[in-house]
Amino acid sequence: MAKPKPEPQLGPSIRRRRKQLGLTLQAACDRSGVSVGYLSQVERDNATPSLGTLAQIADALGVGLDYFVAAPRPADSLTRAGTRPQFSLAGSTMSYESLGTDFPGSELSSFILHVPPGFASELVSHEGEEILFILDGEIDQMLDNQVIRMGPGDSLHYSGLRPHSWTNPTDRPARILWTGTLAVLHRKAGMELPEMIPNDAMA
Repeated sequence: MAKPKPEPQLGPSIRRRRKQLGLTLQAACDRSGVSVGYLSQVERDNATPSLGTLAQIADALGVGLDYFVAAPRPADSLTRAGTRPQFSLAGSTMSYESLGTDFPGSELSSFILHVPPGFASELVSHEGEEILFILDGEIDQMLDNQVIRMGPGDSLHYSGLRPHSWTNPTDRPARILWTGTLAVLHRKAGMELPEMIPNDAMA
């Protein structure tokens, strides 16, 4: 007998939280900067957002990222190779290692991204800035409609307001050191709903 298909987790929990707040799909998108079409796909588990996009959705719904993701965080500022736990978003084949920690005034977030062959991120734009450093493998980074092939040792620093996405077009996994100043990754549950600027470039 075939095993029952596991129930989806991420999409329904986002939809449930949105309805708890009495927000329409359009209202949630206006707050988060995510397009209606994309958020609809996420809620139906037809698309899995990146960690940054999920943080923007969570922020718009007045909760912290940990409301949707049980992401382990280091107890202090020191992490050691081989001991950091990995986590992933429901429905995603990519996994993350958290390098940063929260302290008063902290602005940086940093992760090691483990990217399987063929993985493609969504197109996003947001406040803040990002730095990518390729540890292993290759990725194609799209920035302002320009595709940049990046390999081990290559880095890229850019404004998050520039529409960007990336793919692993190879048959080998890649590892990316990602560092950015996305404030939504530091916001906690229980906060008031923020005023977000709609971003039509978000997919």
